[in-house]
Amino acid sequence: MIKQYVGLDEIHGPLIFLDHVKDVGFEEMVEIQVEGKPSRYGRVVHINGDRIAIQVFDGTHDLSLHNTRTKLLGKAVEIGLSKEILGRVFNGSGKPIDGLGDVFIDEHKNINGMPLNPVSRMYPRNFIQTGVSSIDALTTLIRGQKLPIFSGAGLPHNELAVQIVKHAKIAEEKGEQFGVVFAAMGVKHDVANYFKKQFLEAGVMHRVAMYVNVSNEPIIERILTPRFALSAAEYLAFKHNMHILVIMSDMTSYCEALREFSSSKGEIPGRKGYPGYLYSDLASLYERAGLIKNIEGSVTQIPILTMPNDDITHPIPDLTGYITEGQIVLSRDLFQSGVYPPVGILPSLSRLMKDGIGKGYTRDDHDALTNQLFASYAKVQDAKDLASVIGEDELSQDDQAHIIFGNMFEKHFLSQGFETNRSIEETLDLGWDLLSLLPKDSLERLDKDTLDTFYQPKKAIERFQVHIR
Repeated sequence: MIKQYVGLDEIHGPLIFLDHVKDVGFEEMVEIQVEGKPSRYGRVVHINGDRIAIQVFDGTHDLSLHNTRTKLLGKAVEIGLSKEILGRVFNGSGKPIDGLGDVFIDEHKNINGMPLNPVSRMYPRNFIQTGVSSIDALTTLIRGQKLPIFSGAGLPHNELAVQIVKHAKIAEEKGEQFGVVFAAMGVKHDVANYFKKQFLEAGVMHRVAMYVNVSNEPIIERILTPRFALSAAEYLAFKHNMHILVIMSDMTSYCEALREFSSSKGEIPGRKGYPGYLYSDLASLYERAGLIKNIEGSVTQIPILTMPNDDITHPIPDLTGYITEGQIVLSRDLFQSGVYPPVGILPSLSRLMKDGIGKGYTRDDHDALTNQLFASYAKVQDAKDLASVIGEDELSQDDQAHIIFGNMFEKHFLSQGFETNRSIEETLDLGWDLLSLLPKDSLERLDKDTLDTFYQPKKAIERFQVHIR
């Protein structure tokens, strides 16, 4: 039953309050009308007895306590969906903003998603190739995984997000079944235009659905943006059997909007002023990734967040790390030394990669290569620390070889440029060539058969033009 109330009891920031309201549901959709003005919409975000708080999507400016009419619509916030959303650009409330008209609606979905029985979930397997060597080889993205990127102010996370969208594909040659849902929250207008321009110029816009909330739009819309995007992803994945990669940037803007909204409700703040339910709120987004039994499609997430002051213990990256299955950490030191993309591989990891690489997925030697690259690169920093004390000329041949390996690894493997798209075979072959710069007896993670197959020092020295004693 649709009910209408005349007048408001209180207006506070983006919230309006009504007393003496019966039979209302949490997250229920509300239409707000003022005579002579377009209707606005909101949702019920707090219920205390017969008093409710309503979050107004377009702000509470020009609303009156006396002649505002509030209509309870008896349903949750929904998004209209069809396969036509691919190639389109929407605002944070799911309305088209690309000038191409409305989308033909196939069905409406609750933006909060449907409860998913954990028993029906499948374990994520098989990988998504991003074209970025440091990710594909060392922190492999698995279908159905949630793998965040931890960045910082001024680091090129936007460029990396664009590069992944342009080059990402599923392992089999089924490009028509792969799509990207891109959610931008609290970005500047020039950044939003940059994303769209890059996708159009790369010729991939036809497989991308964009949901964009810019920084001067209401924070309420910023809170809804990832929910609209994830609902679109679930629709494409679980109804049309597509493999959907969801990229959400910037989760820090989302969390700050959530903090501001929580403060306007008068809630008791938690750590650093964020609401005490930040963990469960983030989990309600991240846990919408995955695979379902008997459905071919999948939803994979790459949330991007900027760590305030590069602090990985800040509540946002800290809680994100608890919920997700690993992280890709961008390094400011690598960025300042000219490495792009500046992925710091030692603090990065993908907890699910072991089950989505190797025979039948990438290549038999992938796991052995990854283990040895991590081990060898970890020794590079020890050798550099020792060189800073005794001088590089006094180092052992093994330590000098590791320093050369480290420099070549950063220059040729980690750094690949914005336009370079490497296949998984090219990436793995490059990794073996780099390991061949090291003495054979220092490759302790590799067995004899693997070394006999892939260890080729002469080829490596010629390729990288280095001199090793």
